[in-house]
Amino acid sequence: MTTSLHRLRQAGQSPWIDFITRDFVRDGELAEMMGQGIVGLTSNPTIFQQAIAEGNAYDEQLQAVLVEDQDPAEAFLALASQDVRGACDLLLGVFNRNDATRDGWASLEVDPDLAHDATRTAKAARRIHALVDRPNLFVKIPGTEAGLKAIEETIAAGIPVNVTLLFSLERHRQAAKAYIRGLMRLRHNGGDLRSVASVASFFISRVDSEADRRLDEIGGHDHLKGTLAIANAKLAYQNYLELFSGPEWDELAAAGASPQRCLWASTSTKDPAYRDVMYVEQLIGPDTVNTMPPKTVEAFLDHGRVERTIDQDVAGAHRTFEAFAELGIDYQDVVDQLEREGVEKFAGSFRELIDQVDLKRDQLVTF
Repeated sequence: MTTSLHRLRQAGQSPWIDFITRDFVRDGELAEMMGQGIVGLTSNPTIFQQAIAEGNAYDEQLQAVLVEDQDPAEAFLALASQDVRGACDLLLGVFNRNDATRDGWASLEVDPDLAHDATRTAKAARRIHALVDRPNLFVKIPGTEAGLKAIEETIAAGIPVNVTLLFSLERHRQAAKAYIRGLMRLRHNGGDLRSVASVASFFISRVDSEADRRLDEIGGHDHLKGTLAIANAKLAYQNYLELFSGPEWDELAAAGASPQRCLWASTSTKDPAYRDVMYVEQLIGPDTVNTMPPKTVEAFLDHGRVERTIDQDVAGAHRTFEAFAELGIDYQDVVDQLEREGVEKFAGSFRELIDQVDLKRDQLVTF
């Protein structure tokens, strides 16, 4: 049966799911979602923290790992790697189809506490890549200033990268250029450009949450609520079209390189007044990805509408930016704040996760 997720693929957008637990991978739920049209998976520290905290699916492996190594960070990496490896294996058939736009990826994030240390981030990316040992693994690296250097280094080493926590148009451009520099270095060193890829995870709903909060502080102007995030993403897509075209890119593409697709992340609506699938329906277009939490996937399967929207009314997106500027809402301040908060939130979840592993150790390991 053709679903609305299948129709997204027909429109050029790849539907992924932003979720992972051991039971989800092991007990057939991911495979079922793939049958409905899901073609990729993302994870983050918050998702893993919630997964490990709930139930006992990890207890047997955790007990074995902690007997050998008492470092809870290492124990977590062993648990997460097993889950993501299983997801990669399930998605490998999709990955091997050799479609014009390759899907079938699963993602695992480096420790977000390293987000401002390029050298340690690149080192952690190499370790995760080797540990999972699957061709369809994306290592997630935050798109911070330090992360840009780590992205270039990781691509140059032949490791696929999901650039995460992107909010600003300028940072998105910088991430794309870091990817291109990495490809150039990989090619110069004799590497196979077909073996690497990248997506730029551009966060959506959080932009509206912060912009709407600032509108409330001013008062009035309710017509602008729920508009900045979509405008931001539409202009990011215009960045993509510009950066991955022209003679320099054509030369890399001829050597086997694939463009760094825009991946729309944080696509659940935070405001109940908004249509629950607005961040899917309003961002549909060729060579894009939308990674959705399970509730958004369910909602889109139930009542999502599919039509090309990502490049509709680009002039209107520019006008939205102008309207916010006229009100004194500083776009750069908004996105800088969101980047800081995003890194802090994931780092906090990672620390909670390590605490949870410590708690499980006390419950499971007999000394």
